[in-house]
Amino acid sequence: MPKIDRTHVPFDLPNKPHSLVQEWRNLTFMHWEVDVDKLAKHIPDGLEIDLFKGKAYVGTIPFMMKNVRPRLLPALPGVSTFPEFNVRTYVKKNGIPGVLFLTLDAQSRITCWHAPRSYGLPYRYADCDLEVSEVGFTWQSKRKSDGVMLKGSCEIVGSNRKATPGSIEYFMFERYSLYTLHQGKLHMAYTLHAPWEFSDATVDLIDNSLTDSYDLGIDVKSPDFVHASDGVYVHTWPIKEVKP
Repeated sequence: MPKIDRTHVPFDLPNKPHSLVQEWRNLTFMHWEVDVDKLAKHIPDGLEIDLFKGKAYVGTIPFMMKNVRPRLLPALPGVSTFPEFNVRTYVKKNGIPGVLFLTLDAQSRITCWHAPRSYGLPYRYADCDLEVSEVGFTWQSKRKSDGVMLKGSCEIVGSNRKATPGSIEYFMFERYSLYTLHQGKLHMAYTLHAPWEFSDATVDLIDNSLTDSYDLGIDVKSPDFVHASDGVYVHTWPIKEVKP
């Protein structure tokens, strides 16, 4: 099992073994600047919206979850790999920046049943597809419960690079924790992976009722920033309750 250096993480990670191993692959990152007041209604009490130069952002990210499994156990065919399309924003608590997911639409019935009950993560089942080509990715999803969709494609237009500290890309990518509301209480979990390598990209959005369903007052077919990445290998730890 590969080891991951942690010296680039800007805070201390747990001094105990991680619980899960996974890969996040073939990602399209679409980001929009959003009005703080419109975003605030989606933020649990106790969390602060994390701002970049006074501005708030929401991201919509279609990608493949690959080889998700408990530490030391093998991946299971038909279970451990599935497409996931999430909508997320950026928050902080006690000085630790992290990610808050508004939704995680995934083609995995096991994950969509287990993750909300065990972690409070807002997974919803959707029919999803993601294809990889020489120039980028094509993806589409349709949520089973209400028909909310994401459909489009991205084309990679720049060379691979890492985020420079202090840049908007560093703000969006270099996050090593997530926050979730579980059983009415705020929790967090740590994640560890190598620094992101990504490229600039363009996107053609045919349908984005997924992002539009959050009523953020943005043009959901015209993101302000688009990036693409081959992805990262990831360790994650269990959630723990966050004290006030």
